[in-house]
Amino acid sequence: MPDQTPHDDGREPAPGEGRSATGRRVPAPAPPADDTDETDRDGDPSGDTSSGETASGETASGETGSGKSGPGENGSTKTGSDQSDPAESGDDGGVAPSGALIPEEIEQPVGERDPATGAPVTLPAARQATEPVAPEPGAPDPAHDVEQRKREAGVDHLFPFGKPGQPLGRAHPFVFGFTAALGVITAWMLVKAATNAKSVLVMIVVAMFLAVGLNPAVERLRRFGLPRGAAVATVFLIVILFFAGFVASLVQPVSEQVTELRHNIPEYVQQLQNNRTLADWDKRYGLLERAEKTVNGDGFQKGLTDTATGIGKVAINGIFQTITILILTLYFLSSLPQIKTFFYQLAPRTRRARVALLGDEILDRIGGYVAGQFTIALIAGVCSYIFLSILGVKYALALALIVAVTDLIPLIGATIGAVVVSLVAFLTGTTTDLIVCAVFYVIYQQVENYLVYPRVMKRTVDVQPAVTIVAALVGAALLGVVGALLAIPTAAAISLLIREVVMPRQETL
Repeated sequence: MPDQTPHDDGREPAPGEGRSATGRRVPAPAPPADDTDETDRDGDPSGDTSSGETASGETASGETGSGKSGPGENGSTKTGSDQSDPAESGDDGGVAPSGALIPEEIEQPVGERDPATGAPVTLPAARQATEPVAPEPGAPDPAHDVEQRKREAGVDHLFPFGKPGQPLGRAHPFVFGFTAALGVITAWMLVKAATNAKSVLVMIVVAMFLAVGLNPAVERLRRFGLPRGAAVATVFLIVILFFAGFVASLVQPVSEQVTELRHNIPEYVQQLQNNRTLADWDKRYGLLERAEKTVNGDGFQKGLTDTATGIGKVAINGIFQTITILILTLYFLSSLPQIKTFFYQLAPRTRRARVALLGDEILDRIGGYVAGQFTIALIAGVCSYIFLSILGVKYALALALIVAVTDLIPLIGATIGAVVVSLVAFLTGTTTDLIVCAVFYVIYQQVENYLVYPRVMKRTVDVQPAVTIVAALVGAALLGVVGALLAIPTAAAISLLIREVVMPRQETL
């Protein structure tokens, strides 16, 4: 027989229970019925739960005097107040038959609840801040009344100077404008700093380019058993010897030509005076008189001095930049594995392996490009030396080295070397030497451009000839000679990334 003892309505709800907006307790979901006798959670052997549930799991109404229960339609026992429709009786109007709250009948917000049990949570007094009070009509001005000032500001022990207002959101016009202006100023300062440090950045890029280009030679020496330090020292010593030999080969011809020019100046002046064509022009236009006035004028002397000073500054600056590039190349070449590892670690861990593989391939292509350029320059220098030696032109070795160095510049390097050699051959020889040199270099450039260069670059860099020409033109327009040198390996890197990253991604879209 069910227990009809009235339950205590003033008992605090057990965990899992709550109260509705009308103050009634919200029962916990009823457990499934069991045939076996179970003891109550509170130890009551009668089978009634502490929440006022009967043995069949139905919830009592909690009203005193109506505890009589009768058999329901499903065989369960219900109290008298539960036999009617809750929506019609109005006793438990805020509770659905399943025990859930009816949203339409919630009059007040419940407030914060414990996420574990769902029970209401009362905030501590320390977290409840005093809300600011709106000024009443006729209230004193807070600028003169301290108490009114504290009252309107909502001063308490947590906020002794009043409750702070809401922060400005990201969409606020002031925040957006300030952030945008700060970004523009930062970008402008970065561009200005990069422009001022352009020469330094160019030296760093060239040094890194040379270090990457010389790294294959270092790796090849390491295969023979040399440690990396010894291999780097050997390769760098070869580079130093090449530059030293190039400079030494130019010193003797230049000094001899300057001495010969100084001794032959009177003879050249006499020849100019005895020249009939020049004498005829002098009678018509007064060339000698104008030349004498120009030479004796102050502007000519000042211009000559400025030109000499400018040439000296350019020479000193070139020597300083060359030494700096060589030192940076040595440092970059010795620590290239650590530099690669550092940049690879900047990539996310899930993509680091692929980034490292692509980076190694790009560096290998840059090294192949440098090796290919040195190969082409070596071929041009050897062919020039053999040709000049057969022709009998003075300073054949120095001129061949000039051709080899200028041939490192894509597209226009070979032309520059050919013009220099032809001019020297004409000054030290005859007009026939000039014509022969011009014909030889025109033919050689065609062979180099259409046979040697494409084959070498296709094998080392894997870039199409049309892309090579376009990249060299764009690089020369942007950074001059340095841009022309860096354009082709940059184009090789971009083509690799497009083929291995962009194109596969396009196929998946």
